[in-house]
Amino acid sequence: MSAMGTVPHGIFAQHLCPNSVKGIEELGSGRRRIVGAQLANLRTHNAAIKRVGASRRLRGCGTKRGDQNRNVQLSTRCTIEPREGIRNFAPVVEPQSVAVPGSGEWKNVTDIWRTAVEKFGDHVALNDPHHDPPTKLTFKEAYQEILDFSEGLRVYGLKPSQKVALISENSYRWLIADQGILSAGAVNAVRGTRSSPQELCGVITHSDSVALVVDTPETYNKLASHLQVSLMFVVVLWPSKSANGHGSAPSGTPTYTYDDLIKTGRTSLSRRYISKESAPSDSRMYTVDGFNSPGFTSPQAPSDASKSTDLATIVYTSGTSGSPKGVMLSHANLLHQIVNLPEVVKPVPGEIFLSLLPPWHMYERSAEYFVLSQGVCVVYTSTKRFKVDLARYPTDFFVAVPLVFSTMYSAIMTQIANGSAVKKAIAMTLIAASLKYKQMEKLIDGRALAYARVEQSSGAAKTQWLIASFMLLILWPLHILAQKIVFSKILASICIKKAAISGGGSLPSHIDNFFEAVGITVLNGYGLTETSPVAAARVAQNNVLGSVGRPIAKTEIIVVNPLTGKRMPPGEKGIVKIRGPQVMKGYYKNPEATEKAIDKDGYFDSGDIGWIAPFHEVGAARKCGGVLVLDGREKDTIVLSSGENIEPTQIEEIALQSLYVNQIMVVGQDERRLGALIVPNRDEGLVGILSEEELEQKIRQDLNKLAPQMQCPIGPFKLIDEPFSVENGLLTPTLKMKRGVIYDNYSKDIADLYPSRK
Repeated sequence: MSAMGTVPHGIFAQHLCPNSVKGIEELGSGRRRIVGAQLANLRTHNAAIKRVGASRRLRGCGTKRGDQNRNVQLSTRCTIEPREGIRNFAPVVEPQSVAVPGSGEWKNVTDIWRTAVEKFGDHVALNDPHHDPPTKLTFKEAYQEILDFSEGLRVYGLKPSQKVALISENSYRWLIADQGILSAGAVNAVRGTRSSPQELCGVITHSDSVALVVDTPETYNKLASHLQVSLMFVVVLWPSKSANGHGSAPSGTPTYTYDDLIKTGRTSLSRRYISKESAPSDSRMYTVDGFNSPGFTSPQAPSDASKSTDLATIVYTSGTSGSPKGVMLSHANLLHQIVNLPEVVKPVPGEIFLSLLPPWHMYERSAEYFVLSQGVCVVYTSTKRFKVDLARYPTDFFVAVPLVFSTMYSAIMTQIANGSAVKKAIAMTLIAASLKYKQMEKLIDGRALAYARVEQSSGAAKTQWLIASFMLLILWPLHILAQKIVFSKILASICIKKAAISGGGSLPSHIDNFFEAVGITVLNGYGLTETSPVAAARVAQNNVLGSVGRPIAKTEIIVVNPLTGKRMPPGEKGIVKIRGPQVMKGYYKNPEATEKAIDKDGYFDSGDIGWIAPFHEVGAARKCGGVLVLDGREKDTIVLSSGENIEPTQIEEIALQSLYVNQIMVVGQDERRLGALIVPNRDEGLVGILSEEELEQKIRQDLNKLAPQMQCPIGPFKLIDEPFSVENGLLTPTLKMKRGVIYDNYSKDIADLYPSRK
């Protein structure tokens, strides 16, 4: 959060060498004294940097420029001596001793609940204030419902390893259903309700699901006429005022409400209290209330039916243009996230996590598992209630896609723009000064990513450090004024006490910088559904804006040449590959796609283009070494800022139906909407004497007519004169577009399509 009170002492103490702190403490004598202290100790400062760099130089993960080849493989678990791993290069990111209670005993995801009940039993785990009835469950009560749900499934005939389709939006009952299915040793196939009935039924069929869990009767009614498989039963999580009771669904499949299932499971469990004297050797007792009751068997849950290597869930990737692929994640994949995310954020029992994203979104799902294992309370909200709930529930953490941060930013800037001319001018001036202040702060602190690719000389680093220090002193009063006049109001409405975490897409730099200036810690995580999802993340101790941070524990990230497969040196772009315990088992019933995605060495091809920042001993980027920076996608799929995956090829093919479009490349990675680069058809017989403006109008009219056929309509577009060809390097020999090359060649034109990013 922002420093709202006495800022000078803390601000400068973290940037200057130890001998300079004395000068800072005498701030009351005037800023000239601070400058004098800085000048007097500049040589000491840089010498200290050199000593730290030399003593903490990596052996095997990268060293000086001459050893760049050894810097290619970025791993937090290199095969080198302890305390010389990658985090030790920068002391601010050394791993802390974070004890994850019970993690050594966890064999599957639902084991976290046994530990949670013992550690945090009477603390509130789940708070769902917006469903009817509003519900709060302690860890003990939540685990009891999970066991009841699991037992109810068993009574209805579900067996271990069978698949259950879970089609629902966010609520506490989604989590109970999810954990109940896993506790029964079964596998869930998850998807949201907003997909088309055909796609959802395709998920049910492809996953070999024998049962279905939906959020409302309306959801099931939408699916019933399209289902082509027989199901053992259907469970409806929430009743509807328009529903005509329950019993049999239109298809004749037995249908039960959530309450039915819980009651059935609890009744069955009540008969399973077996005294030690009369219990057979394999008997189990599943009731939470009996954990410490004398005369009963030790508490063992049905989760014993699952081993860590067993399949836990099948997550279907978005893709309405084709058949979605089912990502198979094991219990071990998910446990890796739960056990190792404390290195990114360190929750305290009783803190609040605001749940906003859909629960089947792997960032949200893994985050919920993790925070619950730490004793944190999950509060469920929605996009409509998010603003109110941020103020109502003082939030310590929440996970969101970039679009959420973009929406928050737009709302803030709109409110400023609607003020009087004087207030607007003052606010914008102070914001600009604060952004510049933070830029200087990063230069001094060694987190200026823009300088990471080229190593600075000692002299250049000293000069830059001195200028930045001077600018920091000049800008500091304006930054403090901005905190008091502008940012304090923003912080009052966005009450995030620890960190907001962005995932599912790259965070736009102007939004990243803005929230840093405001005083809200925004961390950026990176990964894919196929990596459970987190592979790398920024940490608050060394938050390098513009990057997605370093790999999390036991994770390796390399960058390779897309054509040769050879590893790229630090600072050079290539395809990002990931290896670690979180990498999926494969795509369900799709060995060809699995073999293509995971190489013989176990590296998953992310399809993302990125580069790894080199390590430098001195300079503005000395703490950036080893962070991963994303720079687009090799794969065709475009991820909008909402997290929605768009397949551009199909949209391009539809757009080519226009006679005025000769070639087209759809863009929009991390943006709100799609844009396009269009090579128009300039055939004289067609366009005649049309002006450029008239030609654009013709193309716009055609695109509007074709929009209903598209997964997502095309917004702004830019006409370009030079056709894509093999000769100019924009097409492959097989006449496929080189999207990355085209993007680089026309990066300014693409940026002009989205002026709000500037």
